[in-house]
Amino acid sequence: MNGHRAVNIRVERIISPSVMRRTAKLDDRSFSAACPTLTVVILAAGLSLRLRTSKALVRIHGMSLLKRTVRLLDAWSNCPIVVVAPPNAARYRVEIANRRAKMLGHRARAEGLASSIRRGLRACNYSSAVLLLPVDLVNLSGRDVRRLIHRWQGHRRRVVGRDIGAKPGSPLILPKWLYPLRDKVSGDRGFRDALRELDCGAVFLVAMPSADFDIDTDSDLREARRSFRGMSISHR
Repeated sequence: MNGHRAVNIRVERIISPSVMRRTAKLDDRSFSAACPTLTVVILAAGLSLRLRTSKALVRIHGMSLLKRTVRLLDAWSNCPIVVVAPPNAARYRVEIANRRAKMLGHRARAEGLASSIRRGLRACNYSSAVLLLPVDLVNLSGRDVRRLIHRWQGHRRRVVGRDIGAKPGSPLILPKWLYPLRDKVSGDRGFRDALRELDCGAVFLVAMPSADFDIDTDSDLREARRSFRGMSISHR
């Protein structure tokens, strides 16, 4: 026994310095190839001028839109959700407490949607892709989110977005190689203009009927509260 033990110890000392390093590098490469990271970015820093109150904190049947959106998307991201929010928004932090989410305060939010997109993307430099969506898609379903992500998983270098009149809209998945497009967005138009420069084969459109309704005005909010059917979370 003692002889065998000595041999084992000697072999470990010979193998571990070089082989273990090569094995670790191989494992890292295989893991990154097999498990690309998709980061969800929820855009919740808007001024909500027409609604005159924070969309993220609006409550539908007792739950804020921010909390509902984080809960819905939590099952689909393999890293913490990023919430772009107003600076020093303590109430936002309460809504995402005990969730895999982190808040990014955005001081330049008055510059429009594009500035929130840039703020979110800068926090995701190491992600394979980013799923961008606003916080006010009150009827968004897990089924439609799953359809969007499954399409991206089969074509990871393509933009995959909701079909809005044969053009991509949010929710939208942007692959890492297109992150530089953030410098071409401006105002409240998001990526609509920047994506026009891409070949049609680089963009996939997905029907997402549950994302058709968003909340911009008091009447939208009343309609959302009247017709809300509850949260639909469909797992992978």
